[in-house]
Amino acid sequence: MKHLTLFKWLTVLTCLVMFLATFGGGIVTKTESGLGCGTQWPLCNGKLVPAHTVASLIEYSHRAVSALAGLLSIASFVAFLRFGKQRRDLQLFSFLTLLFVIIQGIMGAFAVVFSQSSAVMALHFGFALIAFASSLMMALGIRQEARYGGLERLNQYPRVSKGFRNLVWFSTIYTYLVVYTGAFVSHTNSAGGCSGFPLCNGQIVPELSGGVAVAFAHRLAAVSLVIVIAILGHFAYRKHPDNRELRTLGVLSVVLILLQVVIGMFMMWTINRPEVYMFVALAHMLDIAILFGILTYMSFLVYKLHRPVNRF
Repeated sequence: MKHLTLFKWLTVLTCLVMFLATFGGGIVTKTESGLGCGTQWPLCNGKLVPAHTVASLIEYSHRAVSALAGLLSIASFVAFLRFGKQRRDLQLFSFLTLLFVIIQGIMGAFAVVFSQSSAVMALHFGFALIAFASSLMMALGIRQEARYGGLERLNQYPRVSKGFRNLVWFSTIYTYLVVYTGAFVSHTNSAGGCSGFPLCNGQIVPELSGGVAVAFAHRLAAVSLVIVIAILGHFAYRKHPDNRELRTLGVLSVVLILLQVVIGMFMMWTINRPEVYMFVALAHMLDIAILFGILTYMSFLVYKLHRPVNRF
């Protein structure tokens, strides 16, 4: 591939800025700074450079980082379209990065100018997560291209079963759905619906009404996700002794989901201490973003490893 060094720096920078944009969106939500620039876009309270209030600085900084993410996504897409024709997979990831950056940008603008429902706003973080995962796939793909010369190294690994491939895909999709329920909890201000842990308001099954139902549904989804990831990690490690990469990814997935549980417990314990709760909640978001990125990479890996060797 031509201009490999340029591709490496461009994809890493795109992935980093995409992560900052995703993380910044979480900060905007947790600090309730979404209207820090009023109901105007792209101006901030009628100005190109906003007044120096905390809310306006947070919202304006997020807009600036998101705009940079958009420009880098365009640059990556054009670069792969022009010089990366032999890597169709990376062209696809660059397109997905650009597509979902545009979608979430439009949704963000509409959220400021027009009132949006919590269900729609929860999708905003989900689309940002897909954009980040796609940019991560670009960066990892170029790293493989530089180190191994492409995907030929996968020929040395045994093929994976259809069942394991489907398990990885299901785990990835289900993780995304659980992330959506978590985002819905945030946008409906339902985090306090279930107090205490592991019980919800002192009950195994609480009275399901309003924010309690939303928070309890997310807890159930999260518990089932732990089980799914534990099963995935088991099969990744036990059934693929000759594939160190798959085994490592399986172990990392289990570690991250367990860490997510621990962080979730701390969220319950610090919910009445906002100065601490915000940082714990951001750690919660950071952990699930990394997990989703790993599962996305695993999904691509098992897709390639399920196909016959002569089709690479």
